[in-house]
Parts: sequence; C-alpha cells; structure tokens
Amino acid sequence: MHPPPPGPLGDCLRDWEELQQDFHGIQETHRLYRLKLEELTKLQNNCTSSITRQKKRLQELALVLKKCKPSLPSEAEEAAQELENQIKERQGLFFDMEAYLPKKNGLYLSLVLGNVNVTLLSKQAKVTDAAFNFLLVWYYCTLTIRESILINNGSRIKGWWVFHHYVSTFLSGVMLTWPDGLMYQKFRNQFLSFSMYQSFVQFLQYYYQSGCLYRLRALGERHTMDLTVEGFQSWMWRGLTFLLPFLFFGHFWQLFNALTLFNLARDPECKEWQVLMCGFPFLLLFLGNFFTTLRVVHQKFHNQLHGSKKE
Repeated sequence: MHPPPPGPLGDCLRDWEELQQDFHGIQETHRLYRLKLEELTKLQNNCTSSITRQKKRLQELALVLKKCKPSLPSEAEEAAQELENQIKERQGLFFDMEAYLPKKNGLYLSLVLGNVNVTLLSKQAKVTDAAFNFLLVWYYCTLTIRESILINNGSRIKGWWVFHHYVSTFLSGVMLTWPDGLMYQKFRNQFLSFSMYQSFVQFLQYYYQSGCLYRLRALGERHTMDLTVEGFQSWMWRGLTFLLPFLFFGHFWQLFNALTLFNLARDPECKEWQVLMCGFPFLLLFLGNFFTTLRVVHQKFHNQLHGSKKE
C-alpha cells in the first residue's frame, strides 16, 4: 500500500482506514447479534409453547382433582389438598415466567396499537411503570393546586371533581409504591389500558367543555375563571349525548378495576397492602363519578324540558 500523501488528504485517508477497521468490527458484532436474536426468538417460542402445554395439563389435572375430591377417603384428603396447593403454586410460577415473554395484545391494545409488542422483557424496562405513576402523582397534584387557586379567584368547580383529583393523587401514590410481583403483573396491563382510555376520555371532555365555555363567555354568560359548565343550553345536548357513553364506560371500568383488585386481595399469594389500598379508591371513584354524572345529566335534562315548556 502506498503511503498516504501529506496534508489534509492524508489525514482523511488515515481516518478512513480507522473507520474501515471499526466497520469490520461492527459487521461482526451485528452478525453475532442477529444470531443471538434468532436464538432468543426460538427460545421464546419454545418456552411459550411449553408453558402453554403445561398450563393446559395443569388445568385438566385441577379439574379432575376437583371432581374426585368429594369422593376421596379422609386419609387421602391431605394429599389431595397438598397437590392442589402445588398446582396453584406452579400456576403462579408460570405467570412470573410469562411476564418476561412476549404475549399477544388484548382487544383494546390491538385496536389502538395493532400488533406492536408492548411487553417489557427486563427488570430495568419495568422502571418505566414507576416513572408513569410518578407522572400521574405530579399531574394530579398540580391539578389540585391549580383548582384551589381558581376557586379562590371565583371559579365554580363542583366539589366532587376537586375531591376526585385528591383521591386520584392518593391512588397514583399507592400505585407508585406497589412493588413488582405476581399481583402487580396480574393488574398491570388492565391498569395501563384503563389509563390510555382515560386519557382519551379526558381529551373528549376538554373538547366539549372548552367549546361550551367559549360560546358562553362570548355571550357574556360565564365568568372567565369558570372551568366547567354549570348551566345548560339546548345546543349543548348534542355534544353531551356523544360524550356520555364514553364517560359511563370509563366509570364502569373503574368498578371493574376495583372488583379485580378485591379479587386479587383474596388470592393466598397476595402479600402486598397496595392491592386493597388501590381497590377502595377505584370503588370510590366509580361511585362518585357515576352518581355525579347521573345527577348532572338529570339536572340538565330537567333544565332542557323546563326551557322548552317556557318557549
């Protein structure tokens, strides 16, 4: 090889040779990465299929054991109970294993994200859950501060919605302290799906409320500090009837979350206090949101009928 010419061109050629050597190393590293990735995919598929087979056989075994248990002699009941406990323990171990394996998205995530794999496959990746819950705590704390300032300046926010945000702050704080484990993994996907849906409904609420307030302020019928619509005009009904199904679906999802957590709290494997401490706020949020929404709808419907009679 000829020596590089002096000057800037020579420096460029020497840099290029160094880059060439590094590039060959990158190529080799990438080749090994692809081989390991193929091996990983095969291991994931083998592990998933093996767990699926084992779980199916465990379910069949548990069903047979349940059917024959009443007819067993008393001396065999202890052995049957021990076998039943071992089956439950094995099912819990499989659940822990599946937390680190790719899984198909549920109906809601499939509709929203398609076939994108959202499974977090490492402990390090799961810290994103803590970051998300911390952001929820920060978000609801800032809401309560903002609402307190607005109320002091004449805003007419309903008392329940303020209290709702305090409860949500407490709930998010408990979720933040909930350690990763079997119970958390059983509730995790349901909670994240609910959070995504709640964000969507909050956007719809913002769009509806901001549109109504803008029109009422333009007519001089609302204070500049108002954040919600207390009165009712006939033209608001069209937007509200579109919003109500989404609201009620979200309310019943809160009830579903509460029932799921209460059911998890009954599990013998449940050791975390956070399970019940999250269940009660979800139940309180459902009751408050559901009955407040019903009261508001009834009041606005009554006002609409009263207004139409006057006309």
